[in-house]
Amino acid sequence: MGNTKILFISQEITPYLPESNMSNIGRYLPQGIQEKGKEIRTFMPKYGCINERRNQLHEVIRLSGMNLIIDDTDHPLIIKVASIQAARMQVYFIDNEDYFQRKFTFQDENGTCFEDNDERAIFFARGVLETVKKLRWSPDIVHCHGWFTGLVPLYLKKAFNDEPLFSNSKMVYSVYNDDFETDFNSTFKKKVLFNGVSKNDVKLLEQPNYLNISKLAINNSDAVIMGSDKINPEIEKYIQSTKKPVLEYQDADNYIDAYSDFYDKIL
Repeated sequence: MGNTKILFISQEITPYLPESNMSNIGRYLPQGIQEKGKEIRTFMPKYGCINERRNQLHEVIRLSGMNLIIDDTDHPLIIKVASIQAARMQVYFIDNEDYFQRKFTFQDENGTCFEDNDERAIFFARGVLETVKKLRWSPDIVHCHGWFTGLVPLYLKKAFNDEPLFSNSKMVYSVYNDDFETDFNSTFKKKVLFNGVSKNDVKLLEQPNYLNISKLAINNSDAVIMGSDKINPEIEKYIQSTKKPVLEYQDADNYIDAYSDFYDKIL
């Protein structure tokens, strides 16, 4: 299975963000999988706290320039790229002036969640899939990490399901201990609708919160990975109830091999 192609979509990747369980997996998993002979592409949001000069980000003009319409407003999609030399891997960044210029990720300096986190998640999910289309790269597996990637499974299965590049892609979702308390904007459910995503598909978002965006992601995934050793107990119970293939939490020494074997099993 040497030619397997894996698309990694991550909420956090170190060194662009501080080290954490999720950002370390975002950094070392793609490298480990690439070293096993698989082809990879890696995406993350271009938060305003990422120093572009120090990390040598530059815009990919041929991929940028598309507009995504969210809630009747045009938002230009800007794609940047940087290289992690030691890993011989590139990271693509999804950027937009309205959504990703602020100096924090999801909360301001007082710990208050940004009101537009819902639109930022929509923009990021659609932006990644549109960019992969432009790259004409057909992933066998799409592996998402963290709640901010939680709309990717929905869009992949419902809005991009007729897209030949994604027709055979398997969706894997990693659940982490990344809960937040604040509900999203009540209009979230309406804003998510796009190309083949029906009101029925987003019923769960009647109450737009962490639990329900996680459940929505799990519903539209082919398999689930426990990314943290402890996750929200309600989510854990929900995962078991779906009867989907599940990989339990793996420690830092074993996870690359375990994830690689898990990919092979679900293909």
